[in-house]
Amino acid sequence: MKFGEKLKELRQKNNLKQSEVAQAVGISRRTYISYEQEGRYPRYRELYAKLADVLGCEASYLMTEDEQFVADAAEQFGGRGKRQAEQLVAELSGMFAGGELSETDMDAVMIALQKAYFDCKADNKKYTPKKYRSEES
Repeated sequence: MKFGEKLKELRQKNNLKQSEVAQAVGISRRTYISYEQEGRYPRYRELYAKLADVLGCEASYLMTEDEQFVADAAEQFGGRGKRQAEQLVAELSGMFAGGELSETDMDAVMIALQKAYFDCKADNKKYTPKKYRSEES
């Protein structure tokens, strides 16, 4: 689930208006709308914490979008694919812990690695023994 989708879902769950959330965290309503509808992200990490407080969730929940990657891996490759995707996300998150890359660069790296994961899994299907291949291959 993307950042904007999470904001909207949490806001609706808490019966809040966009203007109420925006005022509570100290941003304009227009800025908040851009987060929810236009796929924009806060510039400063402190805003994630403020949003999390107002919406009743953890800041880390708002900062991660890797759940979709893990869900897609599970859907396409089953339990083993899910475990591999979770392990990849955990290892990559640790790699970014030093804070040397900008948020945009971190997102670009994560997207590229997720694409590489799915490409490799698709390429490796040809090496799967016939008795383990699915009917659609």
